[in-house]
Amino acid sequence: MAIDSASINQPTFALVDVNNFYVSCERAFNPGLINRPVVVLSNNDGCTVARSNEVKALGVKMGTPWFKLKDLARQHGIVALSSNYTLYGDMSDRVMTILRDFSPHVEVYSIDECFLGLQGLGRLWPTATDLGQSIRGRIQRWTSLPVCVGLGATKTLAKLANHIAKKQPSYNGVCDLSSMPSTQLESLLSTIEVGEVWGVGRQISLHLNKAGIKTVLALRDTPTAWLRAKFGVVMARLGYELRGISCLSLEEVSAPRKQIISSRSFGQLIHSLTELSESVASYTSSAAEKLRRQHSLCNAIQVFIQTNPFREQDKQYSNSITIPLPNASSDTRLLIRAALFGLKHIYRKGYAYKKAGVILTGIDPLTLYQTSLLTQQGADERSTRLMNVLDQLNNKYGRNTVSVFSVGSKKSWSMRREIMSPCYTTSWQDVPIAYAH
Repeated sequence: MAIDSASINQPTFALVDVNNFYVSCERAFNPGLINRPVVVLSNNDGCTVARSNEVKALGVKMGTPWFKLKDLARQHGIVALSSNYTLYGDMSDRVMTILRDFSPHVEVYSIDECFLGLQGLGRLWPTATDLGQSIRGRIQRWTSLPVCVGLGATKTLAKLANHIAKKQPSYNGVCDLSSMPSTQLESLLSTIEVGEVWGVGRQISLHLNKAGIKTVLALRDTPTAWLRAKFGVVMARLGYELRGISCLSLEEVSAPRKQIISSRSFGQLIHSLTELSESVASYTSSAAEKLRRQHSLCNAIQVFIQTNPFREQDKQYSNSITIPLPNASSDTRLLIRAALFGLKHIYRKGYAYKKAGVILTGIDPLTLYQTSLLTQQGADERSTRLMNVLDQLNNKYGRNTVSVFSVGSKKSWSMRREIMSPCYTTSWQDVPIAYAH
């Protein structure tokens, strides 16, 4: 089934995506990295989690261990940096704030991607491409981050248009599929592999290829009944989306998470219960903040610890335990007490631990719980006021300015980030200084 692009008067959605987000954040404050091969490494400087285009051109795959790249790095001058999540999170917030100036309908899809609803905004710009270029220009001027914009009648088409804008320089960073003549559109879609469609994973892509459906155009023109029979309702909706019929609404408020995980691998192996307790308390505190941020309470907390399975010379041990709470709560104090109680039950002396973490489960919205006649632990009005003050102080003066559990200054369990850039936007001591001569 072919679609006449003229039947789509205006694009309904835009997808804005920051190019090579982590690397671009680093380059925004260190112009010396521009046009140089750069990788950003995972926790404890282990594997590549972001690559500049220059690194991609060298054939480096996502997730490649850094130690395997040392020779290539020396040969081509690859710059490696530790993940600076504080910087990346703040830069993401700045981009999303800018995008809210262009549309009141916003869905933050990930740290570097955002959908905009464009309903009723078509007359504000000569063309949708002009809107896209205005978005690109403002984000570039205000944050120094490069973005691409995809526009389409559906979220799937907007996502596909963004992919085209990234891969084909002739579009100058903005692709509007809704304004494209049908013959040009079909020619373009016939050159794009079906696996590039949002929601088509590797396994589905293999099945489609076996059925002779190898391009986006072929998928778009596949009968809906066949897609539903072979793959279910999700793929049927995807077919509609590719034909310009919107089936995916804009989720302007993301659904609260039903499970919150906070864990890290340690910067070095640790052995003592004291150090494990510090790490578990820190992770629990972080998880509790996220829980309160989404206005929820949890009913249980799971604690887990494990050794390094790759160190075959060490004794191996891993364990977990779930501690039900006396009542649903988001109070950091109660959650830490429960987590440490569980940790003491699963800790075994004589092992070298590599990782620990906590999982908050049984999460429900705060509004679900009515005031109880019985005294509740960490769920009364006093607890709520105390946690509000705790969060306000930490938001104003920096994370962990006020904490529930005292940790030592050594923090050997902390992540190893030996080549991390400064926190340019969130720490006064790291704010860049410009000298006038």
